[in-house]
Amino acid sequence: MATIDNKGMVHGTVGSVIYRAYRGKNIIQGKAKAFKQTEKTIRSATEFGLSSSSAAVIRTAFEPAYFFKDGTAAYRSTQLVYQSILNNVRGEKGKRDLHDGDLSFLQGLDFNANSKLHEVLQMSHSVRKSAEGLVSVTLGSLNTQTDIKRPKGASGAYMKHRIRLMLVVFNFREEYYENLGFQDLDLEGYQNFEGQVITFTEKVPEDCLALVSMSLMLYSTIAQTNESILLNSAAFSPCAIIGAFQSENPSNYPVKEVFMRPCDYRGMEEKIKEMFYKGNLLMLGLPNRITKQADRSSRKVLEKQVSQHLIPIGRVSFKH
Repeated sequence: MATIDNKGMVHGTVGSVIYRAYRGKNIIQGKAKAFKQTEKTIRSATEFGLSSSSAAVIRTAFEPAYFFKDGTAAYRSTQLVYQSILNNVRGEKGKRDLHDGDLSFLQGLDFNANSKLHEVLQMSHSVRKSAEGLVSVTLGSLNTQTDIKRPKGASGAYMKHRIRLMLVVFNFREEYYENLGFQDLDLEGYQNFEGQVITFTEKVPEDCLALVSMSLMLYSTIAQTNESILLNSAAFSPCAIIGAFQSENPSNYPVKEVFMRPCDYRGMEEKIKEMFYKGNLLMLGLPNRITKQADRSSRKVLEKQVSQHLIPIGRVSFKH
């Protein structure tokens, strides 16, 4: 039943429609409908939940690069991780992760759609990983006056432009990630940059997948104190994934819940970070969820047959 309050706002339900008030506006939405779960939908839900958790880990790992993400970054990153896993190179649905995926779908992932990197920074780049596991980025030429699209009203003549490259490796099966470092290129005011090859000194471990980001930061300088103030904001903070490399020798899938402790990784204790990833638990629990759904479906079928007198009541048992 729906009612109208003294402000003219409708509250309650009428049939399958729900009315509620929010910030002075009436919101109308339909009631959620129950749907029948099958093994296929359970596997799909597992895979989407795993993708959401993976994308959250990636966003957290690259926070030092993008500073300000936009409101739809979570949705976009989850969708791209999901597409990567769907276009997998190995593994069956619900029993695979990003180590099985096609990482090309993550190339170009913008953390802030309000200022997409390729639109703001007109600079060619390419990323490669050597046989020794070293990642290098080749940067093309750049004119800071004409090739950077700054916020409206911001003059680049007395501004510092910082281009940051960041390399992070992920081991989702052992539930840790490691920042292998960042390289900053600083350009003052208006100037021409002829291009450069930048190589990270840390090798990518064979059991980790690697992602490389590029971001642009703008700083204004206070002459009296020589301090630099970051000008980036939620409206302008370009950063995107520009390189992605699959793990060459990924770890085995865990057979039980992972309790990641940095102290178990000798020599890496200060470097690696626990990722609070839920994907392994989702995959480990998949067989049990499928079995429970199958038992529930069988019970409903038997109950229906009994209610229609298709099976004598005395012969039915729901014990397992």
